[in-house]
Amino acid sequence: RSLEDTLPYLFSLLGIVEGDDPLAQMDGQIRKRRTLEAIKRILLRESLNQPLMVIFEDLHWIDEATQELLNLLADSIGTAKILLLVNYRPEYSHQWGSKTYYTQLRLDPLARESAEEMLSALLGDGAELAALKRLVIERTEGTPFFMEEMVQALFEDGVLQRNGVVKLAKSMNAVKVPATVQAVLAARIDRLPAGQKELLQALSVVGREFALELVRAVVAKPDDELRQLLDYLQLAEFVYEQPAVGNTEYIFKHALTQEVAYNSVLIERRKLVHERAGAALEALFVGQLDDHLEELAHHYSRSDNIEKAVEYLGRAGQRAAQRSAYADAIRNLTAAIDLLQKLPESTERIRHEALLQLGIGPAFLAVKGWAGPEAERAYTRVRELCALLGDAPELFPGLFGLWNVYFAQARLQSAYELSEQLARRSRSAHDPALVMYGQLAFGITSFWMGKFVAARQHLETSISHYDRERHRQLTFRYGGIDAGVWCLSYSALTLWYLGYPNQASKRGDEAVQLAQGLSHPLSLAMAATSVAILHCQGLAEVRVAQETAEGVIALCTEHGLSAVWFLAVSLRGWAMARQGRHEEGIEQIREGLAVCRAAGGAEANLPHLLCLLAEACMEADRVDDGLSALTEALAAGEAQGDRYGEPEIHRLKGELLRRRNESNAGQAQKCFERAIEVARKQSAKSSELRATMSLARLLRDTGRRDEARAMLAEIYGWFTEGFDTLDLKEVKALLDELSR
Repeated sequence: RSLEDTLPYLFSLLGIVEGDDPLAQMDGQIRKRRTLEAIKRILLRESLNQPLMVIFEDLHWIDEATQELLNLLADSIGTAKILLLVNYRPEYSHQWGSKTYYTQLRLDPLARESAEEMLSALLGDGAELAALKRLVIERTEGTPFFMEEMVQALFEDGVLQRNGVVKLAKSMNAVKVPATVQAVLAARIDRLPAGQKELLQALSVVGREFALELVRAVVAKPDDELRQLLDYLQLAEFVYEQPAVGNTEYIFKHALTQEVAYNSVLIERRKLVHERAGAALEALFVGQLDDHLEELAHHYSRSDNIEKAVEYLGRAGQRAAQRSAYADAIRNLTAAIDLLQKLPESTERIRHEALLQLGIGPAFLAVKGWAGPEAERAYTRVRELCALLGDAPELFPGLFGLWNVYFAQARLQSAYELSEQLARRSRSAHDPALVMYGQLAFGITSFWMGKFVAARQHLETSISHYDRERHRQLTFRYGGIDAGVWCLSYSALTLWYLGYPNQASKRGDEAVQLAQGLSHPLSLAMAATSVAILHCQGLAEVRVAQETAEGVIALCTEHGLSAVWFLAVSLRGWAMARQGRHEEGIEQIREGLAVCRAAGGAEANLPHLLCLLAEACMEADRVDDGLSALTEALAAGEAQGDRYGEPEIHRLKGELLRRRNESNAGQAQKCFERAIEVARKQSAKSSELRATMSLARLLRDTGRRDEARAMLAEIYGWFTEGFDTLDLKEVKALLDELSR
């Protein structure tokens, strides 16, 4: 029962998830790591029941994911009852040599004595065969597979005959020994009767392993004749029958055998057999095509049926993306896009490419990050293709994907221009789902640019068009976060800045409740992070802010959500610093900053995190470090067009200047006044309140109490709610002090 938590990973890996995949929102790399960890745990647990032998062959052909599993196993079996056996050619390299439980056996070609022993087992000990044995050993250099194939070739060529014992039937002068094992195999294949050769070549096209029912459909021979031919090929040791459930299956004796047979097929015939294999798979698995997409894509992409190749490569790519197998998704979708260019130009071809580009965009984001050019290129291509189509439905998701890239890269002006386009197009589309996404993009971008009144309007319009079931279906295509949760989360932050703390708290709670009801981990992390930010901005006590941030961290760790983890860690660090754990808190924020800088596509969060660092440094009396962080935050905000946190940057700078030296009161006052000025332009009443409180304290300390009381009373009098929040309670206490 302790292994039950591995089931979602195994079901997802095997493609047998019913309903929504619970891992769909998980970071792709973390999901892969946990899948491999699940396989490892199952093997280790089974080894407690009985000793296991786990075999990996031909590591020189290994793929990346299998290599990662192998490395994980190799690191984990030091004390387990598991014998891990691997084999590989010399060109393969690994890092296991330093492990005390690793032993390497070099499988060199057989020495003469061993080679002679092997040939004696195959041919007997007749004296007349001695010269032939020497020739075989000399030409094959003791390679066992080469020797086996050479002996088979000599029998088939009539040089050797078996009649109780093996005898030389031809003169040694007539013996011709090819220089390579490939040449031996090619000669053996050429000598086969026409029916056997034709079948072997067809089998090599079908695959290294193949089921009898698939072969029947491809070669279209009577069953008795087909089985007889397969028996001949088994007798000649080209293929072997192997155990299978519910069907008869075969495998080529060696990968080289299949390779040589495949290369012997004329290109046109090869294409024809590939197409037959694809058609046979479609007919045999008509109700289960999703389980055979890779095979279908393989066969049709090597045939002349480009339409089918593009179809199945595209479907295989989309399926791989849904399973977070992003490298496979990119490979298949790229191949589909390349093949598509071979079709005559048409409206249908352009639309098909647009759909493929929309599929490859999220995969590029997952693998290459937001900073990489690949996703931007894909979405830009969608826009170009849609310009050729006119008013194409693919344009909206393409523009939204491009907006997502620009927004994440903090190219806010470009993101703003796109959000305007999205809002216009969504209104003309008369589709409530698109209206929500258009207004959502406009609202989020307006928020980051400090246009809070406009942000509120757009977000309110967006929320009014939310359809839980419809938008749930669109979540993967449109950013991976539920649109309703996304909207409510930003609405909560916007309301706080506008000076409505109670409404902000209500919206934040609604976002969390909606995400919990959807059972959508990434959306829940997004909502909970927005609530943590509100608490850090004075909605609740610092302790509550830390607990909320820690809840987000636990959620991110459980579900492998890297997208908001760094932000939650930074918020926790800020709360720790505010509670006296200065150095530990600062270290946490710096860890979040390091991930933010390295992530590529998290740059928009940089000014906010630097403000958290500056405030933590102020708590620790590390004034110069705090001022340095604010200088970087201001520069980043200027470069990005990020304005929502600008008042706080100026306010914190004033506070730090005062701490550095009391004689800096004049400079500090200018910073506070600048913060108030910017906040008023933004209608950011909560930011104005904080900056006015800082200025009032400075005026109080310099003997200007009446002036301080008047300006503080004015901003305090504006508020109509939230009087139990931290900021407003502090302002009330300061007003009472100034009035005494």
